[in-house]
Amino acid sequence: MSRFDEEFKRRERRVRYKVKKLAYGRNRLSVFRSQRHVYAQIIDDEKGVTLCSASTLCDEFSKLNKSNKTSNVEAASSVGRLLAQRALGQGIRDVVFDRGGHAYHGRVKAFADAAREGGLVF
Repeated sequence: MSRFDEEFKRRERRVRYKVKKLAYGRNRLSVFRSQRHVYAQIIDDEKGVTLCSASTLCDEFSKLNKSNKTSNVEAASSVGRLLAQRALGQGIRDVVFDRGGHAYHGRVKAFADAAREGGLVF
């Protein structure tokens, strides 16, 4: 395992520990970004189930996204709006944002801002 991987895992554990401390019964909005795609899901940690999810691989994503790119800020914003629509449809409004080991910058920030604009509170 490279030094970068070890530092990422350490950051991820630290962020997840703080998020779970803050949760107090709220659901966790976890976002993951790879080099090609953005994935997000809302998780109920008490039951251990995923309540709703969205990614750049979803069928609805192609309707929201104007360009064919899946790895830019615009794509992350589209996924944030899509997840917010799905969550509000299920009655989920309050969540705790889990950015994993990624910095709150670029695609992760664009996703969070779009989810907030879509109606999620975190």
